[in-house]
Amino acid sequence: MILETKRLILREMNLNDLDNLFKVLSDPETMKFYPKPCDLFMTQAWIERNIQRYTQQGIGLWGLILKENNQLIGDCGLVRQKIDHVAEIEIGYHVRRDLWGRGLATEAVQACRDYGFKQLGCNKLICLIRPGNIASRRVAEKSGMRLIKQIQWHNQPTSVYEIERSSFLAQ
Repeated sequence: MILETKRLILREMNLNDLDNLFKVLSDPETMKFYPKPCDLFMTQAWIERNIQRYTQQGIGLWGLILKENNQLIGDCGLVRQKIDHVAEIEIGYHVRRDLWGRGLATEAVQACRDYGFKQLGCNKLICLIRPGNIASRRVAEKSGMRLIKQIQWHNQPTSVYEIERSSFLAQ
């Protein structure tokens, strides 16, 4: 276990999570702001890429486990990104669509934000969000982030949300 909240456990993913993560990443609505939903092979590669991140970087997207049934319902975590030639740490997240609107993404993002600042000593954290993704924008804003700029990222318009450690500590 990496993190625990009132309703969630965040832990490293493994290949036993393939079927449950596939339910999340293969959903066209959940993946609306990605090039396309993931097939089973892409979902396996997703998990393997994060396992590699855990080993090489000590962070990655973690499995999001709902305590009430111990089921993987998505992922959330910290990922290194390069934005305008600058190394950044992004909080990324995906939650199974039938659980949207319950505040689970916000709960997970806030736990990752706290971990990034308190355990890792990050000076700032970002979220990369497609402008049309209103729900993800709300999650970032509820977590104290503010829109700082619009960029082209992976050939797509992308909003960069940010929270700095100093503003987090001032809360």
